[in-house]
Amino acid sequence: MSSTLQRHAVAVGGLLVGAGPAVVISDRVSLRTGPRAALRAGVTLAEPATAADLPEIAEHAAAVVVGASWTRDIPLVRAAAGLGLPVVVERRAAASMEEWLQLAAYCAGEGDGRVILCEGGRRPDLALVRAARAASGHPALVDVSADLGLSAAAVAAGADGLIIGTDAEGSARGPAASEAERRVAEEAVTVVGALLRDERPGTLAECRQAIDRVDAALATLLERRAELAGVVQRLKPVGGFAGRDLGRERDVVARMAVRAPALGESRLSAIMNAVIEAGLHLAEERSDR
Repeated sequence: MSSTLQRHAVAVGGLLVGAGPAVVISDRVSLRTGPRAALRAGVTLAEPATAADLPEIAEHAAAVVVGASWTRDIPLVRAAAGLGLPVVVERRAAASMEEWLQLAAYCAGEGDGRVILCEGGRRPDLALVRAARAASGHPALVDVSADLGLSAAAVAAGADGLIIGTDAEGSARGPAASEAERRVAEEAVTVVGALLRDERPGTLAECRQAIDRVDAALATLLERRAELAGVVQRLKPVGGFAGRDLGRERDVVARMAVRAPALGESRLSAIMNAVIEAGLHLAEERSDR
């Protein structure tokens, strides 16, 4: 398949998966293992155990989940795809990428085309997510519940959203656990997404939200830079303002200008001078304590 397919964003409840910032989904239930009461309270993602579950899923869920073991229950998958909801096609551990994409294509054909890929399990294959997303044109989610440390890597790999708060069997673990996980996932979405996701906001509110994400990433990087600069001040024979290396500062600005040609060296020089001076002031304040 071509890697240049246009990716179609899919609305799931109040979320848009595949355009703008990556999303975080913390309410998923599997009726194969999870409590039916969680579905009736309203969830974003729901997986049926049998076709008898589908009317209730249509009423209470924003999207239906099907798995790559579909060849064992084609009637259920066909019925789920025709439910009128977006279909989240989850790759199970034993399924190849070809089987995963075959199921996605089948669901798109049986339904209205609103299909989202999902990589789950205890060890999600992020390289496979990147390849499948590029080959299919479908947006992709990654379930990082088993290892929240993969949140940033999943966003960097191109995931359009993270699923959190599910147990090994796919059922929700509860609001307390999900809230703690949400903070970790949202930090990855904000900071890594601001650096790597190509956003094209169309409204003033969306522009401001995108700027807020970039500002959050900038603040995180500036704090990190200040900490590293503080280490440099302790290691240099002459620290503080007297130890500034103007030649190195010019080299830093020149390298940055390659990545930010629109700003150019003159604007970057003023920005970096302020950053460097802020770091030096911080180092002096700490040395005086």
